[in-house]
Amino acid sequence: MHFPEATKGAFALEFGRFLDQADGVAKSEHLFGLLSDFALNFDCLWMAYGPLALDQKGLKPIRGGPAVMLNYPHEWQERYFEMGYDRIDPTIKRSRRRAEAFRWSEVYNDENTTEDERRVFDEAATFGLRAGISVPLHGPDGSFAIMNFAQAWDGELQNRAITYLQLAALHFHLRIGKFTNSSRTEETPNLSPREKECILWTAKGKSSWEIGKIVGISVNTVNFHIKNVMRKMDAASRTTAAIKALKFGIIEL
Repeated sequence: MHFPEATKGAFALEFGRFLDQADGVAKSEHLFGLLSDFALNFDCLWMAYGPLALDQKGLKPIRGGPAVMLNYPHEWQERYFEMGYDRIDPTIKRSRRRAEAFRWSEVYNDENTTEDERRVFDEAATFGLRAGISVPLHGPDGSFAIMNFAQAWDGELQNRAITYLQLAALHFHLRIGKFTNSSRTEETPNLSPREKECILWTAKGKSSWEIGKIVGISVNTVNFHIKNVMRKMDAASRTTAAIKALKFGIIEL
């Protein structure tokens, strides 16, 4: 299938608009929103951006580096980290060896992909992420990041769409790098010992009920502390709050 000429022109205009708007923002969340809007032109509802160090096995933030940002369904975020899928995610393994964007279907159908790795894709599909691409973003210092774009249907993105998304992801990555360098003095949120304890167990994939049993407090008290952490971290979910706590070095797994 090929895009009509009119559609090609529209995509070019949207890409130019994204570049113009991106150069005018100063906050990573705003930039992520602009990229999300651009990705909708290609029916990509979901995105995830994760920076990793060269020797890092899982999708955990680098202290002092850019934050992990994603708009995946909260249920899938929690399932992903609860099951430790960040340690076996085949898109991460493939991204270490690739410079160009690739379709998830390529990885799924690769004979070297294990059944455990395929399970990550299979479960993602049950939460609405049925197809997508990954864009490796390698840095000169040995670090790299991954940008994932996901669709809620089983179709494949065409080459032209992948090219636009890859260019947009690269521009996003470069802009995020500038934001990070200019905000090294960002103040670390102050958490109480109990808040640290609850968000640490959250980062380890425990539910509120499990945390309550481990720590010896009620589920309501656990939820109270986690909500406080979410507020202090300006996070929309407990998973995002845990990721930010790791990024600031407040907790360590």
